[in-house]
Amino acid sequence: MARNITPKEENYSQWYLDVIKAAELADYAPIRGCMVIRPTGYAIWENIQAKLDAEFKKTGHVNAYFPLLIPNSFLQKEAEHVEGFAPECAMVTHAGGEELEEPFAVRPTSETVIGSMYAKWIQSWRDLPVLINQWCNVMRWEKRPRLFLRTSEFLWQEGHTAHASSEEAREETLRMLEVYRRTFEDELALPVIAGEKTAGERFPGAIDTYTCEAMMSDTKALQAGTSHFLGQNFAKAFEIQYQDKDGELQYCWTTSWGVSTRSIGALIMVHSDNDGLVLPPRIAPVKAVILPISKDESVAEHDIFPKAKELAGKLDAELGGMFVKVDDNFHMRPGDRFFMHLQKGIPLRLELGEKDIAAGTVRLVRRDTGAKTDVKTENVIPEVKKILDDIQKNLYIRAKDFREANTYDAKSYDELKEIIDSKGGFVRAYFAGTPEDEVRIREETGATPRCILPNTGTGTCIITGRDNGRLTVFAKAY
Repeated sequence: MARNITPKEENYSQWYLDVIKAAELADYAPIRGCMVIRPTGYAIWENIQAKLDAEFKKTGHVNAYFPLLIPNSFLQKEAEHVEGFAPECAMVTHAGGEELEEPFAVRPTSETVIGSMYAKWIQSWRDLPVLINQWCNVMRWEKRPRLFLRTSEFLWQEGHTAHASSEEAREETLRMLEVYRRTFEDELALPVIAGEKTAGERFPGAIDTYTCEAMMSDTKALQAGTSHFLGQNFAKAFEIQYQDKDGELQYCWTTSWGVSTRSIGALIMVHSDNDGLVLPPRIAPVKAVILPISKDESVAEHDIFPKAKELAGKLDAELGGMFVKVDDNFHMRPGDRFFMHLQKGIPLRLELGEKDIAAGTVRLVRRDTGAKTDVKTENVIPEVKKILDDIQKNLYIRAKDFREANTYDAKSYDELKEIIDSKGGFVRAYFAGTPEDEVRIREETGATPRCILPNTGTGTCIITGRDNGRLTVFAKAY
C-alpha cells in the first residue's frame, strides 16, 4: 500500500485527491473552483476526445466553434433554461474600462447562442438536419469544487442538432446516447446504465433527458454523459424555422448532448486502487513502459537501453502509435522506478535486465492484477497485445461485477430508505412521483433517481401506490 495515498476505506475523498496528485493528473488553480489539467491528465482527455470525435463523425456530425460570451438577453428567452442555470452563471459586466450596456454570461452551455445562429442559417427543409458539435470550455460557478468532478471551469463537447420532425430529433437523441454508452464501455471500460431522467432531473428546457449512469467504487453514482430532446422549446425561443416542402413555415426540433472531463473522474474512481491510478489500455496515454535494469548504471544506460529502445519501436509500430515509453531514470532504485509507473497507472510494465537478455526473455508485469510473466523475446509483441486486451476486458468485468454486487431491489419506500442507509449502491424501485416527491426522497435519504430503466414495464410506485410506476434506479451521487 502506498504511503502517499490514503486508503479509500479510511477516507474516500482524500484517496481520490491523493491518486490525482500521485499520478500528476491535475492541480488546483489560483482561481477559486478551477483546476489546471496537467499533461498526463490532458493526454487522457485527448484520447477520450479522439474516441468520441471519431464516433461523432461516423454519424455525420461536424465540428464548429461558438463564442464564449453569451448575451444575457439570450438566456432570458427560454424561461426554464435561465431558471436552471442562473445560480451558476458568471457574468461579465465591464470591458475596456467601461460598464457594458448588456452583461454577458460566460457560457454555462451553448443552446442559446447556437440557437440564434441556427435561426440565421436554416431557411428550408433542404438545410436540415444540421448536425454540429463543438469542443470547448464552459463555466458554472461551483460552490463545492472537486477536481474533475465539479469545477467552475471544465472542458467538454456539446452537440447541437436541428431536425424537420420530432421523430428524427428523438432518434438523434437516442443515437448519441448509444454512442456514449458504447464509448464508455468499449474504450473506458466503464459499465454504464443508459436510461431516461425523471422530470425533476431533466436538463433545464428539455422535454426529455437521457443519461449514462456509472457506479463508482464507493457505490455512489456518477452521471457520465447526457443527451437531451429539446422539442421545439429553443426553436420557438430563437425563431429557428424552416419552409417545408409545401411552402409552410415550421419550427425545427432540436437536440443537445454532452460529455466532459468529469469522465476522467469516473475513470479514477471506478478503476484505481490504494497504490494509485489504474487506466484501461485503450485510453491510457502510455500503454506500456520498458525498464532497462542493472546493478551497474552504466550497463543499464549503454548496453540495455538501446535494446529497450529497439523493442519499444517495434511495439509502437505494432500498436499503431507512440504508446510505449522507455524509462531512463537510471539514478533511481528499481523498486522506486516500478512504483512510479504503478502510481501513474501504466497498464503494463516490461522489465529488461542482464539476466533477461541472457535468457532471451522479458518480464511482463500487469498493473491491474500485479501478475508477472516471463516471455521469450520473440513472443513479446503478440503477448503484450494479448495482455493489454485482457487488462481492458478484466477492468470492465471487474467494474460490472462490483456494480451488480451492489445493486438491490426495493418494493416499498421504507425498504428503499433502509437499503440506502445501510448498504448504499443502486436501488431499483418503481416510481411515478412528482419532482416534489423527488425532493422529499433526496432530503430524507440523500439519494436521487438516477434514471428510468428502459423496457421494464410498470409496477406499483413506492411513493404514490399507483400502478403506473416505472422501474427507476436510485442512488447517492456525485
